[in-house]
Order: sequence, then C-alpha cells, then structure tokens
Amino acid sequence: MTSATQDIEVDIDKSELYKYMGYENGSKPRGRAVSLIDEYTENAPSLIQPSYSYTVKDIELVHGSLVVVEDMAALQSKTLAGLLEHCEKVAVFIATIDDYLENMSKRLVKNGLMLQASCLDAIGSVAVQSVADSVRDRIERVASREYLVLSRRLSPGWCDWDTEQQRAIFQAVDGGSIGVRLTDGCLMIPQKSVSGIIGLGTPDSGADTYNPCKKCDKTDCPERIV
Repeated sequence: MTSATQDIEVDIDKSELYKYMGYENGSKPRGRAVSLIDEYTENAPSLIQPSYSYTVKDIELVHGSLVVVEDMAALQSKTLAGLLEHCEKVAVFIATIDDYLENMSKRLVKNGLMLQASCLDAIGSVAVQSVADSVRDRIERVASREYLVLSRRLSPGWCDWDTEQQRAIFQAVDGGSIGVRLTDGCLMIPQKSVSGIIGLGTPDSGADTYNPCKKCDKTDCPERIV
C-alpha cells in the first residue's frame, strides 16, 4: 500500500473549471465571475490538502462482465471487464483534497453567496480530478520499471459500474488513512474524493490504447473520449 499527503501539485485547468460552472461549448464567464474565478484559483492551493492511497493487485479472472481481483470482492461491469481483459494487474486507488474547501463552499451557500460557492465547488471538482491524474502518473512511473503500461482509469458510477462497488475499493484500500470514509449509500466523505481502478498490462497488450468509449452509444457523457 502506498499513501502520500501534501506532495502533489494541483493543476486548476480553467477550461475544465468553466465546464463545471455550467459554461458549455467554449463559452466563458464575464464580469464579476471572471475576477472571482481568478481570485479563487490563485488562492486555491491554501484551501486544498491533496492526499492519496493505492495498492497494486493481480487480476485472477476476467469473464463476461465479471472481474476477480486478488483479495477483493468480485467486480461486475462489462466496461470494466473490457478494460481489464488486456491487463495483468490493477492499481486500486482513493484520492481526495480533504474537506476544508467543501466546508467553505457550504458556508458561502448559507450566507447566500451562490456565485462564490459555485466557483469554489467547481474548483474542488477540478482539483480532485487533477489529484487523481497525478496519482495515475505516479503509478505509471512505478509500472514502467516493470515494463508495464497503464489503461485509462475507471471509477464506480461511471458507465455500467455500480456505485455500490465502492465497497470493494475500500476493502482493498484503507480510505481512513487519508481521511476518506464511505457512507451506507456508498458515497465518499469528503465529497471531493475520487476512487477507482487502473489496469496494468504489457506493452503489446493494448492496455494503454483500449478506449471503452468507442463501444458506447452514450454521446452526451461528460467523460466521453473518442
């Protein structure tokens, strides 16, 4: 198990930030919103406390929509199975930015400062995805020493992978070590947290080029990459 805190640089991509705030098709905010976004983005590092934990396990079986991973409850997802049938191992991870920014956003809502709260909430969403990307980069560096390549990452709740399978993630990774817990409804607390699985395969396996989006008809998915 590998865990770390406070050693990740978080990138706040403003184009992604605009999307989370509801600006579609390349549109951008104007007036007060622009200065607010600039101000909050500049101060974001003081509001974010990134941390993560991950472990690497062997894949024992992939059949149909069933995935069996070493020391984990069975996973059920056709999309996940398609991703991992090219792989030998999986990295199971949890990442978070803690709850400070989240709590500040809630206080802004209570005070009726909805634009400020929306901006801060969007920054949190972009930030935690940036942390998850950084975790993938770190796993990739470790995997390359064993001449393995990485697949895309997939999280419970994406595609046909049920959010209830968060329990399997938390069975494999100690979320408590980085301050993340799972509710009875399988939601993570703090909310600005991400969990998931990344496959590891040999360079000739196609693990790093396989794109499940190409087999999906849901064209309005915000995570779609074709």
